Amino acid sequence: MLEQIKHPNDIKNINPKDYRLLAKEIRKFLLLNVSRTGGHLASNLGAVELTMALHLTMDFPKDQLVFDVGHQSYVHKILTGRMDGFKSLRQYGGMSGFPKRTESDCDAFHSGHSSTSIGVALGLSQARDLRGTDETIVAVLGDGALSGGMAYEALNNMVRLREEKRKLIVVLNDNKMSISENVGGMSGYLNRVRSKKEYVDFKGNIEKSLMQIPVVGEPIAKGLKRSKDSIKQLFVPGMMFEDMGITYIGPIDGHNVPLLAETFQRAQKLEEPIIVHVVTKKGKGYKYAEQDPSRFHGVNPFNVRTGKALKSGSGPTCTDIFSDTVVELAKDDPDIVAVTAAMPEGTGLSKFRDRYPERFFDVGIAEQHAVAFCAGMAAKGLKPVAAVYSTFLQRAYDQLLHDVGIGNLPVLIGVDRSGLVGADGETHQGIFDVTYLSSIPNFTVTAPVNGRELKEMVTYALTEEEGPVAVKYSRGPASDLFEEDFSPVKKGKGCILKKGTEIALIPLGSMMEEGYEVYKELVKLGYEPTLVNPRFVKPLDTDLICSLMEGHRLIVTMEEGVLNGGFGQQVTQTLTEHDYKGRIRNIGIDDQFVEHGSVDELRKMLGLDSASMTDKIKEWIGDKA
Repeated sequence: MLEQIKHPNDIKNINPKDYRLLAKEIRKFLLLNVSRTGGHLASNLGAVELTMALHLTMDFPKDQLVFDVGHQSYVHKILTGRMDGFKSLRQYGGMSGFPKRTESDCDAFHSGHSSTSIGVALGLSQARDLRGTDETIVAVLGDGALSGGMAYEALNNMVRLREEKRKLIVVLNDNKMSISENVGGMSGYLNRVRSKKEYVDFKGNIEKSLMQIPVVGEPIAKGLKRSKDSIKQLFVPGMMFEDMGITYIGPIDGHNVPLLAETFQRAQKLEEPIIVHVVTKKGKGYKYAEQDPSRFHGVNPFNVRTGKALKSGSGPTCTDIFSDTVVELAKDDPDIVAVTAAMPEGTGLSKFRDRYPERFFDVGIAEQHAVAFCAGMAAKGLKPVAAVYSTFLQRAYDQLLHDVGIGNLPVLIGVDRSGLVGADGETHQGIFDVTYLSSIPNFTVTAPVNGRELKEMVTYALTEEEGPVAVKYSRGPASDLFEEDFSPVKKGKGCILKKGTEIALIPLGSMMEEGYEVYKELVKLGYEPTLVNPRFVKPLDTDLICSLMEGHRLIVTMEEGVLNGGFGQQVTQTLTEHDYKGRIRNIGIDDQFVEHGSVDELRKMLGLDSASMTDKIKEWIGDKA
């Protein structure tokens, strides 16, 4: 079946009796390819029939499909003729694992963060109506996305479409999970909706019977459907969507292609917004993903037969060290509490949850609320720890500034996946955190270079610091470089690892390993550089920085983040204010978003690898003599 799909809309040439076979082939294709390259698996396995039905009823690229987050878009890519791209999925120069407008006209919008799809789709529909075109616009979001506030802001705005008789279809892909198991009131609400099988059966039988009554049957059925005292109100608690004024259909079987296609065809005929509630099984068709969908949400290359990763990392990760340290300190300090935004496994806080369940809080996909929640607990004397990926922490900037910063509250933010993260691409690279965190008064921002320093900085934050602290650390195994040369952590104080002359190298945090390689190369060339570990981005160790003015004619900063507002600019400002006469050079990421690829490939592309940086420094320093 898959051989017949080479272009958008080719699925419409498939015989309906072969839909099950096509779904089976798609799942096999996904398993074979994702097991080789890595990627998002469970969410795509669960969305096969749903995506097929959308493609059967939509016309690409005219119609527009907006995926929330976008990690479930693999089947859409297959059905729009991009099967060959899976050979290089998420690899440098290859196909993105997320929708990307520059990749295909069939990708309506780039995405990578949760709870944005309804708002984007509303914007697309508004533009459609202002321009007088007639394309169908569909937003697909998971039930976990309904824990994010942006989804409700958009739903609130969506109501006016009904008053204006304008179309928009929102598909709620309900698989009971986002990345981890969903939590909160909306999850409970949807559980009750799913459980009301008697409602679904009764409603279907009543409507079918009414429609068979000549002349009056159809108006009565439609009247009941629209009435707030309708059948739904008797059987489904709350009926939140219809109470808001948005027509709701469901829940329906998300693995029944004919039923889904018929539902979407009817939805397209309505002159109003509609929510179609579809129930699917995450990981469907692959037993290991069905049994553990969280582990198979995003995977590295694995053995299809066993479900086990082909390669495991060596040594503890930065995430492990952060979470283990928090768990260890919480043993003797009952005021320490932990908060995650739907990422207990990803951030390592599942260990805290298992050890201290009464002090652990998963607020769902709601980073803004997570930070405000921490601020409230801190205001009452607790010591909240929130671990959030750098890219997602961006969403809570106002809460960091307004709720935590202004109050100078003792909240510890673990900035996980800081720096380049690789294969997830532009939407996930953690390259902006120094800029946005450094701009907030009262915040202390640290960047440990190894596992021991990370542990000590977390300990410092929870035992000594009285204000907010952000500790940024990279993805993957923690470095053990210079652990034997460790000196105690003191607020706002860095240290000199190698004392020299002429050239001073200041690599920040995760750049120390590359920076040390540069140091060794310069030594081979006959130089005697100084190697500095700044430790703190804020407050900056100005005494240490200014001490480098003596005996160094070139000072170079290195950071795995954007230069604009970054660490290097802060060092440059300090040296300039103190009338440094030598050269200052900042190595980092120019004003750009960074595509997907391995971290090593991206560093080389950006000139952040040791070889590229050494060449730059040789050019800057000139002849040794």
